[in-house]
Amino acid sequence: MNSSRNHTNHMHLAAFVTAGPGRPGGWRHPAADRNWLSASHYQHIGRVLEEGKFDLMFFADILSVPDRLGNSMDSQLRYGSLGSLRLDPTPILASIAAVTDHIGLAATVSTSYLEPFPVARSFATTDHISDGRAAWNVVTSFQDSEARNFGNDRHIDRDKRYERADEFLEVACKLWDSWEDDALVLDPDTPLFAEPGRVHHIDHEGEWFSVRGPLNVARPPQGYPVIIQAGASPKGRDFAARWSDVIFCSHASLESAREFYQDIKGRAERHGRRREDVKILPMATPVIGPTTEAAQRSADELADLVPPLAGLSTLAYHLDVDLSGLPLDEPLPDVDVPGVQGHYKEVVEMTRREGLTLRELGKRYGGRVEGTFVGTAAEVADGMERWFTEGACDGFTVGAVHTPGAFEDFARQVVPELQRRGVFRTEYEGRTLRDNLGLERPAAGAWRSRRHGV
Repeated sequence: MNSSRNHTNHMHLAAFVTAGPGRPGGWRHPAADRNWLSASHYQHIGRVLEEGKFDLMFFADILSVPDRLGNSMDSQLRYGSLGSLRLDPTPILASIAAVTDHIGLAATVSTSYLEPFPVARSFATTDHISDGRAAWNVVTSFQDSEARNFGNDRHIDRDKRYERADEFLEVACKLWDSWEDDALVLDPDTPLFAEPGRVHHIDHEGEWFSVRGPLNVARPPQGYPVIIQAGASPKGRDFAARWSDVIFCSHASLESAREFYQDIKGRAERHGRRREDVKILPMATPVIGPTTEAAQRSADELADLVPPLAGLSTLAYHLDVDLSGLPLDEPLPDVDVPGVQGHYKEVVEMTRREGLTLRELGKRYGGRVEGTFVGTAAEVADGMERWFTEGACDGFTVGAVHTPGAFEDFARQVVPELQRRGVFRTEYEGRTLRDNLGLERPAAGAWRSRRHGV
């Protein structure tokens, strides 16, 4: 396969994990482990992914049981759709840190309903106890059902929630910087526990937050935990290009992925960052079989496990649009989308390309398996290598059609194929997540170049 990229740079792999049922049909699969309330479930996945030399695993999260389809939780709970059961991911990271040594550990935390001090403290703690493997998937949230769990009738509008997120990240970085790197002395003879002159108040006074500081946790091993974000709207893309170390996205074609890649890299450069400082990892959900035909049969069987309303309830949540009044046997019409713009672009492209009805779209969206990544291990590796070498990504965020089996198949079958081709590591390069992603450790005050695109 011809390569337009120097293969001394390998792709990066993240795993998309949920602390609960993930895909609407996946939990019904005969091989699925449904032991979501046990730490051992997630620890096993962490060990499998580390065996496969993944850079990181990140846990998606939401703060409500969605009710966007027909103003009811019925479809979410009945079909095990997105958000029907979702554990707090932060303590799960700690349990995985205890049984792994290298894989990065990311949790999703919203900037719209929480406060900077406890969030900064939590991620600094995770970074310390994991020896520098923590990452924060920054979300702004967008659902009124989430707002109602925090004393508000409606969610913050899009522009305001990015303004709040911008200041939230500034405060978090100030708190991580409130201890100088050498502030913790631990000299029992002097005695000197910490040097007082190297621990500072931050005295932040802004539009959204008033925080005195300092943090009561020493500066994290990575300086700042790795920042992950998924922004698809113009405002979201700009925010992601300024703040993110890793960008998670979803595309229905190589062409749309390539456009997004070039746009984000260009925005990062305009904000004074290097292109290689932002890793773009689109979603891939492979289905692997001993033959092409067997893999396609597995994909079809998985699709059969997805009731259309299960996929539509997830889509309604992502778009923040009630789809219950639309005809199921007609295509998705043009709609105003207050939710995730990237998912809307993806389903519009899929609908137009394949002529899908809303009913068919519900099954496809609930399954979301793209043909590029259905096949033998070699064929899946072919598709991934093509996206990587043709400038559509820096690697992938790998989803699992069911857990843990799909992750096991990928780590033990596709990863060796990628390694054989020289596009993926055979060993971890460093100790911290930043080391393995090829990212510099931020010096104190590095946040100043990110705030408002300065």
